[in-house]
Amino acid sequence: MKLMFLTCVVWMLAGTISILHAQDNSPPSGATGTNASPSAAAGPAVYKNMSLEQLMNQDVTSVAREPEPYGQAPAAIDVITSDEIQRSGASSIPEALRLADNLDVAQKNSHDWAISSRGFNTSLADKLLVMIDGRTVYTPLFGGVFWDQQDYLMEDLDRIEVISGPGGTLWGANAVNGVINIVTKSADETQGLYVEGGGGSELHDFGGARYGGTLATNIYYRVYAKYFDQGDEVLTDGSNASDSWRMAQTGFRMDDDASAENHITAQGDFYASDEFVTTGGQAHTDGGNILGRWSHTFENDSDMSLQTYYEQTYLADPIPGNTSPIILKPAGTLFDDLDTYDVDFQHRFHLGDRNNIVWGLGYRFTHEEDIAAPALAFVPGTMDQNLYSGFAQDEISLGRNLFFTLGSKLEHNYYTGFEFEPSGRLQWNITSNHMVWGAVSRAVSTPSRVDEAENIPSIIPGVPFLKGNTNFVSESEIAFELGYRAQFGQKVSASLSSYFNYYDHIRSTGITPGTIIPFVFQNNLKGETWGFELSMDYQILDWWRLHGGYNFLQENIYVKPGDEDINDGFNETADPENQVFLRSSMDLPYHTQFDLAGRWIDQLTINSGATLATVPSYFEMDARLAWQATKHIEFSIVGQNLLHAQHLEYGFPGPDTEEIARSVYGKVTFRW
Repeated sequence: MKLMFLTCVVWMLAGTISILHAQDNSPPSGATGTNASPSAAAGPAVYKNMSLEQLMNQDVTSVAREPEPYGQAPAAIDVITSDEIQRSGASSIPEALRLADNLDVAQKNSHDWAISSRGFNTSLADKLLVMIDGRTVYTPLFGGVFWDQQDYLMEDLDRIEVISGPGGTLWGANAVNGVINIVTKSADETQGLYVEGGGGSELHDFGGARYGGTLATNIYYRVYAKYFDQGDEVLTDGSNASDSWRMAQTGFRMDDDASAENHITAQGDFYASDEFVTTGGQAHTDGGNILGRWSHTFENDSDMSLQTYYEQTYLADPIPGNTSPIILKPAGTLFDDLDTYDVDFQHRFHLGDRNNIVWGLGYRFTHEEDIAAPALAFVPGTMDQNLYSGFAQDEISLGRNLFFTLGSKLEHNYYTGFEFEPSGRLQWNITSNHMVWGAVSRAVSTPSRVDEAENIPSIIPGVPFLKGNTNFVSESEIAFELGYRAQFGQKVSASLSSYFNYYDHIRSTGITPGTIIPFVFQNNLKGETWGFELSMDYQILDWWRLHGGYNFLQENIYVKPGDEDINDGFNETADPENQVFLRSSMDLPYHTQFDLAGRWIDQLTINSGATLATVPSYFEMDARLAWQATKHIEFSIVGQNLLHAQHLEYGFPGPDTEEIARSVYGKVTFRW
């Protein structure tokens, strides 16, 4: 009944602000980086690859909530294009995110990932906001993202916009250290039949299909389905980790371009997944969403959009038993059932010749039910939350090529009431190819169910071993940023972003005076992070492009004077100081592509309580070789983590730690 009701709402209110990309059926020339869409039968062999100048001029929407050229966007933003995703051989969204130089992406096991920006990449990472076509996908259970629940047909991704740095002014709480905006192609860009299939050593087998057509003039649709079976990773000694994963997903999208002033979109996705875990048992997730947008253009410099979606997710998570003498609880399963209803309105207009104003209102309602496992519970078990929000931002022209943007978001949440997230941003377009920007922002990470309601029982009746804190406050950040983006001639482009962030009220764990237990979550940490992110592209030849990236991060998290943390301030960070990325993309004769991607990830410090350990640094290489055999058929072979039989990326080192194995798979795609 819920889905039927929301389907009706979608059809009444649906709309979109998608940026459509022109199709081009020219033969391939140049290197990777295209954002254009092929014809239904074409495929990668007929991509007309973008020049560096075209890449700098491609539109992004995450920085200002309206289209603007990437080269003129005053933020630390990295754009992963559709062509880059295809050429990387990525089979999942987390794998595609490895293409962003401003992210830390670590694979934990066959199905779990740790992904963050500018630090705090822990098991409860909650400072990165992730959206898919405008639908927020973080869970109120812990404020982060279940990456194993986020999937799509890779062929239908248009681009992924990755902003490092605060985005709370436009996007709200949890956009503390970054925003990931995953944008799928519109239905008119995915006409015809597409089929893919393959398998290999770790990605055992997979398949997907999509068909796009028209319902009437300028009314387009597509339907898709995909399935994969991911094999087990390995333990430190090379034995089987017993953590295989299989998932199936299907969905649809419809776009109505019948009117020049109105654009309507309706889309939905439905999935089911089963995962084995090393500690024993099988996890199960399933869910679905239905989303719609209606956008209306009043005139060239004024428009509005109205979006609504409903999402339902279900999680059955096996929780291992705890043999600690204080706890002594057997293994069991935690069940989490979440319903989310969301409405968002936005309006953009010009006021005079100097002011470009965008403002909006939003409302979200969540209903969450948790059934406890013996060793883990959430109290109360049922929670309803209302989130009200409004934002306004004004881009003010101060003179020729000089702009000052001022804005804020005001939110009211269940836990802490009103939260204020202002920012000021200065942009100077020195020339058409050189831009300098700076920003000062405030962002917050609001409490989650873990912070306020988690309950780990003990053997003492009525006395938990650990519990949440109903007085937990939002973690706050004041961020200072300075950046430069440029194109040097026709062959070289670069982006440099630096930052200094000050954090307060960071999550800590304290004791109960006199009795020690229950341990209680508190806000006794503060600290600073600073660093910079460098990204460069070099078009060596028409058929060969190189890309390089470097990420430097320093963290100083400490306990406030006079307070305590049983983890000594180590529980909120597990981040490499240095990351280096190198990619080579070649278009070779006979309709052949060859891509290499190397990454060096520095060692990181990770904790188990107050005990520290080191995850060693590693260097790895991925490769893809593809041959466009005919107009309709392509064969490719992909190798991942080729330099080592297995390596550790995340987790406290020990005999039961899972490592990531070398993987090779083949793929066949058919387009008509």
